[in-house]
Amino acid sequence: MKKVLIANRGEIAVRIVRACRDAELASVAVYADNDADALHVRLADAAYGLEGTTGEQTYLSIDKLLDVAEHAGADAVHPGYGFLSENADFAQAVMDAGLIWIGPSPQAIRDLGNKVTAREIAVAAGAPLVPGSNGPVDNADAVREFAEAHGLPIIIKAAFGGGGRGMKIVRRAEDIEDAFDSAVREGKTAFGRGECFVERFLDKPRHVEAQILADTHGHIIVVGTRDCSLQRRNQKLVEEAPAPFLTDTQRAEIHRSAKAICREAGYTGAGTVEYLVGHAGEISFLEVNTRLQVEHPVTEATSGIDLVIEQFRIADGQALRVTEDPEPTGHAFEFRLNAEDPARGFLPFPGTVETFEAPTGHGVRVDTGVRSGSVVPETFDSLLAKLIVHGETRPQALARARAALDELVIKGLPTVVPFHRAVLNEPAFTDAHTFGVHTSWIETEFRQRLAASPELAAATPEGTRQKLTIDVDGRAVQLGLPAALYAALMHPGQHGAASGAPDAGEDAADESQVVASISGNLVKWVVEDGAEVTSGDALAVLEAMKMETTVAAPRAGRFSRGEQQPGDHVTNGEALGRIE
Repeated sequence: MKKVLIANRGEIAVRIVRACRDAELASVAVYADNDADALHVRLADAAYGLEGTTGEQTYLSIDKLLDVAEHAGADAVHPGYGFLSENADFAQAVMDAGLIWIGPSPQAIRDLGNKVTAREIAVAAGAPLVPGSNGPVDNADAVREFAEAHGLPIIIKAAFGGGGRGMKIVRRAEDIEDAFDSAVREGKTAFGRGECFVERFLDKPRHVEAQILADTHGHIIVVGTRDCSLQRRNQKLVEEAPAPFLTDTQRAEIHRSAKAICREAGYTGAGTVEYLVGHAGEISFLEVNTRLQVEHPVTEATSGIDLVIEQFRIADGQALRVTEDPEPTGHAFEFRLNAEDPARGFLPFPGTVETFEAPTGHGVRVDTGVRSGSVVPETFDSLLAKLIVHGETRPQALARARAALDELVIKGLPTVVPFHRAVLNEPAFTDAHTFGVHTSWIETEFRQRLAASPELAAATPEGTRQKLTIDVDGRAVQLGLPAALYAALMHPGQHGAASGAPDAGEDAADESQVVASISGNLVKWVVEDGAEVTSGDALAVLEAMKMETTVAAPRAGRFSRGEQQPGDHVTNGEALGRIE
């Protein structure tokens, strides 16, 4: 292995670039048009454009990625997480092209990436499980039959999903159809496949996972456990290692069954076996993520093992340097720094990062895909960076986390930092003797009122220069332009006006108007034009940053829809209709 193509973007691409340097490997980045000035493009040894602005046109295009690998002379491919990282066809295509695939075998990805067959493997491995459907469910009626047989709540999961996308918890029978349709859409949007299955849902469970490393020489270890219970929309916000407040019996069962599942599947590489832990201590296998996880740094901090370097070594046919489960050293937290406003239900907000100032100090690490001046596009997910804090004990790590979050500065767009600061003062999370949070705790029990983040429009100071990335023979080359010229090129006719949410003007006080809460695409209208609605009724579904958001009626009355059609792009604050 000499040169690695990184088939991803953002902070994970930057993370892999840095690992390539440590391993004395050359790195090749790829980028969508709207990522041309991204940090991973600037840091890699070489970068090539993929000609497009959406995931489907760029980071999900197998042909384009392989073309770049050939053109750049790469001999290996690291998929990061998300996008094609759990796509068996991509893994096979990489291998068929004579390249080294830095990940598990295509067959292991198929078997474990499909949650239906993964469940069968877990049964064969003797892993603990809750009741689930026998294969994918064809429609909402099949989901309803399962719910009638096993009771509510249930969870509908995209069979080829991951990272919380395509997962819908259903607590009321009348919500089954909408939840099924939404899970199918999210699965298709994020992973290209819409098949779903259903399981009985453990109410208010903890989310605990085991980090696996397995080489081609028969060694399988659990590098450590993590707790990832602080979630919104089934996506993690805060993770920690090792998972606290587990009994010795629970920890032993997680280690045993995780290794048994991977051995049953013939797994090699880095992977994560995830579980739910119920009120009474029961453990239920959830899924296997056949890739590196976003939260892998907390395990690196407590184990001393560089997981990306180990991925390189395993893919190159080398044995693990550690062949027994390591004992954790200290405690670590990871705080995902997403471009979302927690005061508005964690709505995603793309935009420009005007200022990014990372904290420093002993035990503090920041993995970032942005810096001051970076643009966060609406077509990709909302993760900007990750703050990782390590201490000798959990209380010390919590104290260091408070200090680091106080020092962190991100300006220009909303982020989840106010939530992180608030949760570090919640006894349910910080108590030294009990663990009171669960996977739905944020939505159901977090009571602190957070001030709405100011939405700041990016401004370019006079006399500065802006860098523009252009393609020369498919390779990224930077061109410096005077700020005024850059602004004229990017926003012709605006005469220096700042871009951002449209001025609502008189409509801001119009209580009858229904507006888009985010910039994104209109997925569907939920109600017919002219329908009678009550306050809080769902009117439309928008999608941005790989997440669906429902637009609710602000008042009761007759709803007149706007002219937008499903698939149309809308901007934050744009009128979608009126309620008279």
